[in-house]
This record gives sequence, structure tokens and C-alpha cells, in this order.
Amino acid sequence: MSERMACRLAGLSRSAYRRPLNADTVTDPDRALREWLRAWAKDHPRYGYRRAYHDARAEGWVVNHKKVQRLWRDEGLRVPQRRRGKRVGSSTIDTPTADAPNVVWAVDFQFDADEQGRPIKICSIVDEHTRECIGGLTERSITADRLTAHLEDLVAARGAPAVLRSDNGPEFISEAMADWAGTRTGLSYIPPGSPWRNGYVESFNSRIRDECLNINSFYSLLHAQVVIGDWKDEYNHHRRHSSLGYLPPAEYARQCTHQIETDDSHTVRTE
Repeated sequence: MSERMACRLAGLSRSAYRRPLNADTVTDPDRALREWLRAWAKDHPRYGYRRAYHDARAEGWVVNHKKVQRLWRDEGLRVPQRRRGKRVGSSTIDTPTADAPNVVWAVDFQFDADEQGRPIKICSIVDEHTRECIGGLTERSITADRLTAHLEDLVAARGAPAVLRSDNGPEFISEAMADWAGTRTGLSYIPPGSPWRNGYVESFNSRIRDECLNINSFYSLLHAQVVIGDWKDEYNHHRRHSSLGYLPPAEYARQCTHQIETDDSHTVRTE
């Protein structure tokens, strides 16, 4: 019996009859993309599929985000979520709005330790508008004088911000900080016990903790300075930020057209 007649009697189209079964397909059409995703996830163990999708498109892969998400899930690359309970607080001060670059710099400290148990103190300074990590220190101890000297270097290179936002730590409320900021910038202290009021730098701290400090073991201070410095460089120039349209902070800052113009009576925002 001919194929045409057999298919007619069976009620089956010839195209369906000739289509090979999935079980008989030897090659996986997505094999190359799966290998790329596994290699990418190995280099970025705390990134999710959304950043993988944008990096894949940037490297020339013609694929949509739904396929990347499916393959990401099939390969078991999902990142465990570490969710914290939300805290609610009421503001007691008028907080400045970072509606342009170099308006608000947020500063904060966090701590780690090397393999000998010796402390490592990390200071991060973030521009709240561009999300850039514009500076920072990695030392055994950071005094107010050391911090103000670093801020002076940043001001000389980038200009002074309108506001420096921080918590009420001893380095920030010291006389050295007040004397330094008196002729350069304003100081905005968040209410005590309210770290969420300094949310931009707290978010940055969580990223560096999750993606750098928790997956590296430092055998010396110099080792910590190199690894943390490399991570901050990748964060600024390569890590795509979801709130910036998946642009790296440095690229967003380069394209940013927001500016602050100041005259004798007031400050205005322009684009």
C-alpha cells in the first residue's frame, strides 16, 4: 500500500508521519546555548537568568528570554533566594532626592575577615542616581581622617556632591568629617536603627556580600583589596543593572543627560 493511501486510511497527515520523534533526535538544537549558560553561570554564580539573557543577546545569540528561562531551569541553574523580612519605619527628616548624577553620595561600612580571622573593613561609596561605586576603601581599620582623605581625592576627581548620606557611625559624626564637609558638601544622617533609609548603598552592600565576600576566602589584606577591587570594576563596567534598563552603571552614567544647575537663589534639574 502506498504511503498516501495508508495515511488516508489512518487519518494521519503525511507531514506528521514523516516528522521524526523527539526520542529519535540525536542532536540537541540547544546544546551550544546550554553549554554557554553553564559556563556563564559558573563565572557568575549569583546572577539570574535575566542578566544571562541580556549578556547572551549582547554576544550575538538570537534567543528570547522565555527560552533562556526554560533552559536555565532545565540545567538547574536557579539561584536560591535569600529573602529578608521587610521592616517599616517612619522618616524624621526630609531625605534628598538623587535626580541627577553627583547629587547624593551614599557611604557605608561592612566587615569581613581573612583566613587568620583578622578583620577586614570595607567602605563603599555609591552615587545614588547612576548606582556607580565611585570609591571605597578596604583596610584593617578606617578612621575618620582616612575616610575624609579618600573623599577629598574623589571630590578632586569628580567634584563635590550636593549631599553625603550616611548612618550615625562614629566615623561620620566625628569632628573630622564635620570640618571636611563644612566647605564642600552637606551631610544627611539617616535615623538611628533605620538602615533602609540608606537603601541604595545597603543594596550595593548586599550584592558585594552575596557575589564576592561569601564566595571568596582571603588569605591576606592585599588579596582582599585585589579581589574586591576587581569585583567593583566588574560591577561598574559589566554587571547589568535592572533599574538602569540593564545597562552597567558606568555606561548609564556616560549616556546620562541629567544635570544640576545652580544659580544664586535655587537649584534646578535639567535634561
